[in-house]
Amino acid sequence: MTASDTASHRTVLAATAASDKLATDLVALDVSDHIALTDVFLICSGRNERMVQAIADEVEERLLEDGAKRLRQEGRTEGRWILLDFGDIVVHVFHEEERLYYQLERLWRDCPLVSLPAGVGLERDSNTQEGL
Repeated sequence: MTASDTASHRTVLAATAASDKLATDLVALDVSDHIALTDVFLICSGRNERMVQAIADEVEERLLEDGAKRLRQEGRTEGRWILLDFGDIVVHVFHEEERLYYQLERLWRDCPLVSLPAGVGLERDSNTQEGL
C-alpha cells in the first residue's frame, strides 16, 4: 500500500507552506503500510517556539484552504512540538531540540520517503533518515 493521491498532494502543499515560513530539515515519510489511520508523516523543524507556531499556522491555513479538515492538534501552546492531524497526513512541527530528542525519523526509518518538490527539504543534516 502507498500513500493516496490526496495525501501526496496535501504533503506537497504542507511542505511548501512550511518551507515558505523557513522550516528546515523537511522529511515526508509514507507510513501507510505501518499505520491504518494515516498515510504520511511530514516532519519539519523551526529554530524557536514562535517560528514553530508560525510554521504550523501556515501549514494549517493552506491545508484548510485546500478542503482538508483538521481532526486534532497538540502542542500549539508550548510551541515545542506541534502535531496537526488531517487524517491522511499528520504534520509534526518540531523545535530543533525536541526533534533531536524524539528522532521520529529513526523510529520510522523503515518507511519510504515521499518525494517533495525541488527546493523543499533539500537541506538535511544528521537528524534526517539519511544520517541514521
